[in-house]
Amino acid sequence: MSGTQLASPMPPVLSPAPHPDAPPALQVRGLDKSFKKRQVLNALDWSVPSGRVVGLLGRNGAGKTTLLRCLLGLSPIDGGHIDLFGEPMLEPGGERMHRIGFVPQTFDLFPWMKVRAYLDFTAAFYARWNPELVERLLTNWELDVKQKIGELSQGQRQKLAIVRAIAPDPDLLVLDEPVASLDPQARRAFMGELLALMRAPGKTVIFSTHITADLERADADISLLREGRIQFTRPLAELRARMKRVVLTRTEGWTQAPTVAGALKSQVQGEQAVLLVEDPVVESLHSLAANEHAHLQIETPTLEDLFVELA
Repeated sequence: MSGTQLASPMPPVLSPAPHPDAPPALQVRGLDKSFKKRQVLNALDWSVPSGRVVGLLGRNGAGKTTLLRCLLGLSPIDGGHIDLFGEPMLEPGGERMHRIGFVPQTFDLFPWMKVRAYLDFTAAFYARWNPELVERLLTNWELDVKQKIGELSQGQRQKLAIVRAIAPDPDLLVLDEPVASLDPQARRAFMGELLALMRAPGKTVIFSTHITADLERADADISLLREGRIQFTRPLAELRARMKRVVLTRTEGWTQAPTVAGALKSQVQGEQAVLLVEDPVVESLHSLAANEHAHLQIETPTLEDLFVELA
């Protein structure tokens, strides 16, 4: 490879449209965050409308976990402004935090507590705690309520964190790699439960994941975090419709990829020039192929392909 240039059977769930006057569930303006001399988030702007499922994509180390923790007031920010439900997010706590569920990457709190005691303790803080949902999930996900949290496997702790996050019927659910420790069967069950719960009007989900199939099942909007900023937020259907993989093949190969309007990335692979193109003009591509004596293929990339190309 050379010449790189940057320029399930489960049906998808469509979120109900939010009320036209509803504020965004989340509004971020000019967010800065650094660790020592490394700037992780740089003047980041992001708006997440109420009633959507949004997948946050980015390479390892891009700052996804940092961003999610800043949004919830769990990590101090160096600059910028965050609104949750239309009001400034100044610190964790307060009435709005009852409307938020959060599943971190790892769950290592209260290892001495038994599962039942932990859930009963947590329920006391929430007005909308759903005990029937908790009992159903504990049964379906085979969690022993008499077992200490510290004795649970990583996957079981992840399941418990998910139960704790969705039991209060949150309006905003934030998940940081929520299924990383789950086996495929448990992951599918979780996604089915999540999508069923979030069908209600006004429910918003933000989740970071590398498992793009889960985002496709959810018909999520995709936000790409790169170089400290949200590069774009677009519905998955729009990405599929507008982004195309263009492959030009000829026996003599290429010293560099040809110039194509709308190309976001291009690379040369032996006899092929491969380009990721936004809103390609098909007639122009056919003309280019004819002039260059090349065979033309236009493909619709998968979300995983897009992530690899753009992140």
